[in-house]
Amino acid sequence: MDKKLGVYICTGCGIGDSLDIEKLSKVATKEYKISVCKTHACLCADEGVGFIKSDCEAEAVTTTIICACSRRIHQDIFDFADKVVERVNLREHVVWSQPANHEDTQMMAEDYLRMGIVKAQKSQALDPYKPAEEISRVVLVVGGGVAGMTAAIEAAKAGTQVVLVEKEACLGGFSAKLHKHFPVNPPYDSLQTPPHVAMIKEVEVNPNINVHTSAKIQKIAGGPGLFDVTMEQKGESSQFRVGAIVLAAGFVPYDATKLAHLGFGASPNVITNVQMEELAKKGKIIRPSDGKEAKNVAFIQCAGSRDANHLPYCSTSCCMTSLKQAIYVREQNQDTAAYIFYKDMRTMGQHEDFYIRAQEDEGIFLTKGEVVGVKAIAGDNLAVTVENTLLGENIQIEADMVVLATGMVPVTGIEMVVKEVTIDDASCEQEQCSQVSSATPDETAIIKSDILNLEYRQGPELPQLRYGFPDSHFICFPYETRRTGIYAAGCVRHPMDIGACMDDACGAALKAIQCIELTSHGKAVHPRVGDMSYPEFFMQRCTQCKRCTDECPFGAINEDEKFNPLPNPTRCRRCGTCMGACPERIISFKDYSIDIISSMMKAINVPEEDEEKPRVLVFMCENDAVPALDMAGAKRLSLNPYVRVIPVRCLGSVHLVWITDALSKGIDGVLLIGCKHGDDYQCHFVKGSELANTRLSKVKETLDRLRLESERVKMVQLAINEYDLLPGIFSEFMETMEKVGPNPFKGF
Repeated sequence: MDKKLGVYICTGCGIGDSLDIEKLSKVATKEYKISVCKTHACLCADEGVGFIKSDCEAEAVTTTIICACSRRIHQDIFDFADKVVERVNLREHVVWSQPANHEDTQMMAEDYLRMGIVKAQKSQALDPYKPAEEISRVVLVVGGGVAGMTAAIEAAKAGTQVVLVEKEACLGGFSAKLHKHFPVNPPYDSLQTPPHVAMIKEVEVNPNINVHTSAKIQKIAGGPGLFDVTMEQKGESSQFRVGAIVLAAGFVPYDATKLAHLGFGASPNVITNVQMEELAKKGKIIRPSDGKEAKNVAFIQCAGSRDANHLPYCSTSCCMTSLKQAIYVREQNQDTAAYIFYKDMRTMGQHEDFYIRAQEDEGIFLTKGEVVGVKAIAGDNLAVTVENTLLGENIQIEADMVVLATGMVPVTGIEMVVKEVTIDDASCEQEQCSQVSSATPDETAIIKSDILNLEYRQGPELPQLRYGFPDSHFICFPYETRRTGIYAAGCVRHPMDIGACMDDACGAALKAIQCIELTSHGKAVHPRVGDMSYPEFFMQRCTQCKRCTDECPFGAINEDEKFNPLPNPTRCRRCGTCMGACPERIISFKDYSIDIISSMMKAINVPEEDEEKPRVLVFMCENDAVPALDMAGAKRLSLNPYVRVIPVRCLGSVHLVWITDALSKGIDGVLLIGCKHGDDYQCHFVKGSELANTRLSKVKETLDRLRLESERVKMVQLAINEYDLLPGIFSEFMETMEKVGPNPFKGF
């Protein structure tokens, strides 16, 4: 069917009062020969929407261009399923940030309309990606601890089939090693039975959950909806397909052998909080050296945590664990004493009530301080020296036993010392399975994490953050990893207690279900949820440079034996980073391409030099920068009238040819504004801003070739809440343009 465009201009919200609507309409009817161009006082009202629908039907319009408010607003109202819809923001980006009825305001509105029309002309209707094979609606949960079992139970409750894989012989995870758990229910002052026993029974009787213990994932190929899993269980291999994956593989305690300065290894009576839990579970807290009851026990917090030489981060639950274990000591014998030395006591939320209970116990002594030494003294006792205490003086106490509060290390992607424990499957009956004993390790080995064994060009495991946790956008998308359709939950994502693990697992399970549902309709997941576009490759011009496969943040592109890219559309998040990376420009989306954006910038009217109206093109990331611009307009902040903004999916999608085209056209400067990047990144597509910054380091060569100043191109990082900085950013850049002078390519 031939494409027919219809332009609909809203005159509400001050648009009609600030612009010459008749003159604006002529841009569509005279310049672009569009026969359907109409106005309405309020397009977003029921009457306005009805007006568009009836008019489109009467005029046989297939593509609507709505000139009104931000495209981030009223998306559902202007969703005409049978038509391509392009939004032109005349409200926030023009009339709310510019003086009414001014020549420059009118020129800005006309330029945005031109760009909108060109984009609508060039864009094609979207056909969602539908693989030839059937989409699986099964969720794979890797890890049978509290987080994994919670994810499985909650997904099953939603009617989803679940495959639960646990490498040990029985379920329970770390919870199975606990004697008691600090309270997660009111009144938050009494120890509770760990939840894994009841959860194991619930998992085993649920018909929607298929449990595999003593099992290991050998290989995972494919992508969301089409993950092909190869599993090894007791020497036999099997294959099955799943739609999404929840990784809940948990943690291992920090290696206490690295804490010799706190006495570990020098005395058998210096133990870890994990070993303390094992003692309590056996029934009596005794000294390892002689089996005598421990009557004076010292707890050292942050043992290796919050320490640049060990674990730089806090492991969240250590303080509560030590408070709990101090109560173990006191409940065993009221004549005992527990000493807790902490850097900071961190008891979040309702856990404060449990902290108060411990404070009220006269046998529990707490003080802030730095433990500088633990030494063995006569009778197998230990002398603990503490400096900088709350008492204002250094103290030394004599203890029967010292407990080190070691932190959590995620099992993903790091080399670690692991103690292999042999458990007899025959003895692991249902009741015994929930009471996993701490068997004596029979060997110690250094292994590298091989949990998922993904068949991804960029590596077999999930990318990591600084401390070995699976890479995730921790602010906006906490469960997402850099592998689409794989969601991290529990202590493998970040340190947390059992209650937090259960909440976390619920979220991850829901995200996995959402991923399957969206994928089954050919739609993208976060952050472009519902996007039905996907990259298309014109392979005839591919040079096998591997830039797209290297730079894709999500591993969505593999390679064949000749290094040709093999796109996997269900893995793709539609950021366009591959498009920005490709030197041959063979990658495009039907509604977002090199040609579409180049055509939009070429539609901008660039005044002659003697008019003294410079033009600056701004590529703004749609995730933080464009919303910040919307908010600046909503706050009626005054913005420079010579700026023209083109929203982009991510700065990672910005191709350097756009900069060349813009400067060749006579645009005076190009500004890129995107999310902040770095160790604490905010980029919604993880690496987009960082990649753009790297690419821009190479733009000087282009500018030198064009005999232009390097100051004409600049990148700025901006968070969504920094909208108030935009007037200054634009003004400062325009001052730079004034210094370097007009672009000599004007008029060519």
